[in-house]
Order: sequence, then structure tokens, then C-alpha cells
Amino acid sequence: MLELLKTRRSIRKYLDKSIEKEKMNLILKAALMAPTSRNRRQWEFYIVDDKERLAKLSKCRESGSQFLEDAAAAIVVGVGGDPYEVWIEDAAIAAVIMQLTAHSLGLGSCWVHVRGRQYNDSTSTEEYVKGVLNIPENIKVECIIALGYPDEQKEPHDEEKLLYNKIHR
Repeated sequence: MLELLKTRRSIRKYLDKSIEKEKMNLILKAALMAPTSRNRRQWEFYIVDDKERLAKLSKCRESGSQFLEDAAAAIVVGVGGDPYEVWIEDAAIAAVIMQLTAHSLGLGSCWVHVRGRQYNDSTSTEEYVKGVLNIPENIKVECIIALGYPDEQKEPHDEEKLLYNKIHR
């Protein structure tokens, strides 16, 4: 697990290669095993793998989302049902588990933050994403996870630079 965490990096450049159905299913299966508060399991996952919708999603923010256009797929992570105080945490845990699973399968990923961001002066990123994908109004969207085969290599995290001073005993 530590090696997985050490070598997982945000990947924003992808090869023009589709993700095998088996790998996508494993990523989603892992997300469905994510822990949630009180075992609510209220997440909703929207899979996007067609270039037209990926191109539209790539415009969901002024910056920090353009690479979605070249991703093989993306998963929009949301939470439905009755609002509860830790929906953000539940969505984030599932999203990170998907990223780690993708990395373990040889795929790259990158988080695109949605909640609290703006598409333009009058439309939130969340409203824009919901419009592109016809996501119901009652779903709260936390993020989009871009996925694909990496077309860039990044160095693993340097253990010598870990911030051990952030640990208090």
C-alpha cells in the first residue's frame, strides 16, 4: 500500500487508448466498497467515456479541467438522497479509492474539483456538469476523476521530503 501511495501522482496527459471494461469495472467495484458515514452509501457515479461529453466537461472550469478532453474516461462523483453533514467526506473517500485502484491497474488519474467552483459568473461548475450529463437536481457533485493511460511520467514522492513535522505526539 505504501508503494502505491508513493508512486501515485496526478496525471494530466493521456494516451489515445480506451480503458478496458474489466479495469473500469474494478475501479467502480472498489468505489462501491468505500466506507461511508453510518454505512449510508449514498454516492452516485456517472461514467463518461465518449469524446463529445469529455470535451464539454473539460470546459467546466476556467482552469484546471482542460485535460479532461484527452482523458479516456471520467467519473463524476456525487451523493444523492437526504442531505447529511459528511456527504463531502463520503464522496471524497470513494474518489480517492478510485484513484488508487486506477493507479494499481496501470492507469493515471487526476481529481477535478467541482463543489464550490464556478463555470462562469452566473453558473457554478456543479450546475454546468449536471447540465452536460443530465444529473438530477438532488445530486450533489463533489468532483470528477479523469482516467486514462498515462502519457507522462512523474517521479515518486520523495520520502526525504515528507513533512514529519506535521505529526504531533
